[in-house]
Amino acid sequence: MKSHRLENCDLCKPSLYPIVWENKSFRVTLINDHQFPGYCRVESIGHIKEMTDMVLVQQNDCMSIVFKVESILRSFLQPEKINLSSLGNITPHVHWHIIPRYKNDSHYPLSIWSEKKREGKRELSTDEENELIRLLRYALNQ
Repeated sequence: MKSHRLENCDLCKPSLYPIVWENKSFRVTLINDHQFPGYCRVESIGHIKEMTDMVLVQQNDCMSIVFKVESILRSFLQPEKINLSSLGNITPHVHWHIIPRYKNDSHYPLSIWSEKKREGKRELSTDEENELIRLLRYALNQ
């Protein structure tokens, strides 16, 4: 696995978002956008451009983390849908977006990167955020 750290890479820098969990290869951050409560991202810690730059064990670990985060978000927040996305066109660094979607969110049913359809704003309370972090950490440490 390549793990070059680049100073001009946003995901190689310290995270702007709370780090919920990490191991030697990946971290989970809580983006928790006010329009998309519970929005998380799984990021490779090393500067890795593509999923196929990882060995199979690391690919499987990455997807296992993504699926565990999705499962916790589904059970705790009960969204209408979960969007999974790995784009990386601007930041050539493996990262997966795990985005709970709600019928009343600002972009539903379209992608969060599409044109906004309505005002939608709901942030998790401090108690909800703390419980979500606790559940994520518990699941990811199993």
